[in-house]
Amino acid sequence: MNKKKQGYNPYLPSWEYTPDGEPYVFGGRVYVYGSHDRFNGHAYCLNDYVCWSAPEEDLTDWRYEGVIYRKTDDPLNPDGSMCLYAPDVTVGPDGRYYLYYVLDKVPVVSVAVCDEPAGKYAFYGYVKHADGTRLGEREGDEPQFDPGVLTEGGVTYLYTGFCAIGDWSRSGAWATTLGPDMLTIVADPVVVAPSEPYSQGSGFEGHAFFEAPSIRKRGDTYYLIYSSVVMHELCYATSRSPTRDFVYRGVIVSNNDLHIDSYKPAGKPMYYGGNNHGSIVEIDGVWHIFYHRHTNGTNFSRQGCLEPIGFLEDGTIPQTEMTSCGPNGGPLEGRGEYAAYLACNLFCKEEALYTGAPGEWMDSRFPKITQDGKDGDEEIGYIANMRDSATAGYKYFRCSGIRTVKIKVRGYCRGAFEVRTSWNGPALGRISVGFTNVWKEYAADIVIPDGIQALYFTYTGEGGAGLASFALE
Repeated sequence: MNKKKQGYNPYLPSWEYTPDGEPYVFGGRVYVYGSHDRFNGHAYCLNDYVCWSAPEEDLTDWRYEGVIYRKTDDPLNPDGSMCLYAPDVTVGPDGRYYLYYVLDKVPVVSVAVCDEPAGKYAFYGYVKHADGTRLGEREGDEPQFDPGVLTEGGVTYLYTGFCAIGDWSRSGAWATTLGPDMLTIVADPVVVAPSEPYSQGSGFEGHAFFEAPSIRKRGDTYYLIYSSVVMHELCYATSRSPTRDFVYRGVIVSNNDLHIDSYKPAGKPMYYGGNNHGSIVEIDGVWHIFYHRHTNGTNFSRQGCLEPIGFLEDGTIPQTEMTSCGPNGGPLEGRGEYAAYLACNLFCKEEALYTGAPGEWMDSRFPKITQDGKDGDEEIGYIANMRDSATAGYKYFRCSGIRTVKIKVRGYCRGAFEVRTSWNGPALGRISVGFTNVWKEYAADIVIPDGIQALYFTYTGEGGAGLASFALE
């Protein structure tokens, strides 16, 4: 692959499936906490929590910190039959690191603690009311889900909730104030973002709270990032208070690029979307949004991505595009070989907003990013099932003097890959491919215009092709 160290999306190795990213900067390093999917798994979050980190000044240099917490570490889960859903981390008044999470079949919030950001966390306790009743189990409590946390002084604000469309029993995202022991509630939970049934007249209409609350503070403003009932988008609301008066402000990112109209119609999906979860963080002076994408044709093999974001003078965040180069801080070098799994756009002539309902495999008509082998095998990902019209898009490259394009393909296919610099632009050239059971390189003389370009590869022909990589020369 390209020899020069660059930053790509997904930002972790292609065989790592760590969605629901909560990024923080501790001691000059960026740490990302998330749930842990299994490649080719049958459900969400089947693996134990792991952590990855990178130097604040270099988002190309990610280090595996190992397993930080096992599902069997919770006293409620000795046999490991429940999964560890999306967690969050905060630094307590005592300087220790506290990990908040929910198991998949109980309504309570569990807490683990560690003396360092990415050490071995130990079970600490459950969030509880002053009388000792666990939050989520007292009459009137709503089931807890997707904890997000922010500590200021001696108090910690805990944000939780899961609210399906039409479910009147779920009110929205709740904010609960905890005392310095990081467990005991000192102010009753309050709703800070409404669920869909309660959203009329709130300003959240059409983007009501679904799940994945995450909280950050920028200046004197609190940013509540969450997944809306639309699922594929991460929205945000702002307030000067951590527990009231949140106002809906917009969409930060969509994992099918819906609403973006800079390079395609706003209503056209450019990837197979699904649930989304992430947050914002300032890294070396630049703010970023962490989110995830879906792979393998299912909901259950999700990978983390990140993009730089900007703030307008009024504190709003314009929606950012999904790209292949988010961690790079700018376009990729328009020369060398790149892995196909870096595609930020993936689609075919039959549109689909979503990867598929939970538990369902995608229709065989659609291309998918996948890998050989099993979970944990360090096999570089590729795109499978590229049938007639299937298109993989990559943004962006700084091109100069490109005269040849090569691709590596395998599969029962006979046709050609057309190369474009926009999803619906004219083909700059065609690379013919044929039946092969092993990865085979094909090339054609194709001139890519100089400048910053997107690249789109569209398969036309019979059968289904697998695409491993492309090279620009």
